[in-house]
Amino acid sequence: MSEPFLIGDRMTGGYGAADILHECTVAVDKGQIAVIVGPNGAGKSTAMKAVFGMLKLRGGAVRLDGEDITHLSPQDRVAKGMAFVPQTSNIFTSLTVEENLEMGAFLRRDDITATMEQVYELFPILRDKRRQAAGELSGGQRQQVAVGRALMTQPKVLMLDEPTAGVSPIVMDELFDRIIEVARTGISILMVEQNARQALEIADKGYVLVQGRNAYTDTGKALLADPEVRKSFLGG
Repeated sequence: MSEPFLIGDRMTGGYGAADILHECTVAVDKGQIAVIVGPNGAGKSTAMKAVFGMLKLRGGAVRLDGEDITHLSPQDRVAKGMAFVPQTSNIFTSLTVEENLEMGAFLRRDDITATMEQVYELFPILRDKRRQAAGELSGGQRQQVAVGRALMTQPKVLMLDEPTAGVSPIVMDELFDRIIEVARTGISILMVEQNARQALEIADKGYVLVQGRNAYTDTGKALLADPEVRKSFLGG
């Protein structure tokens, strides 16, 4: 059985002396969508930060395409093909949409025109508003800028922390549609999501965390159909 493209394997760690994650494992295969769900305080965002190198692990490992990257900095992980979109402060509000996208390509030394065109095809509203300050956009449009900026690095893995936080149900559906489209291009997507039911509907793999531990792991469909998961985490 070959290993997933990206795996945070039996991760233990936290901030300061207390561990938040306890032998927690999350992984995603190439071109697939893996979703981390669970109650508030379950360690979902912490697991994501651990995979991206923003949290020092006391146990476990992170591997990307078979390579151990446990001790690499977040910047070095970006250079390896990982992109992370945090839940807040994820755009430069004073810069235009286009300038935000250009900032996403800061590590690149090649022509970024084609990638920018791909982002505009994925998010047509951004093309319309490319000269506008990103801070003037709606919440959903800002999220599109944040995801678009991450895509400018041409990542192999896109990590999203609560991408639909604070947006309307219609905008949430649209963002999820775009996320599916990104995965279809071969990019692996690992995301933390508060809207568990909707997220599991688009997930190839789902991880339910409780108190920093894996409570349930299965396909998105199987978790949605699991009576225990439904009762405990999806409101019946």
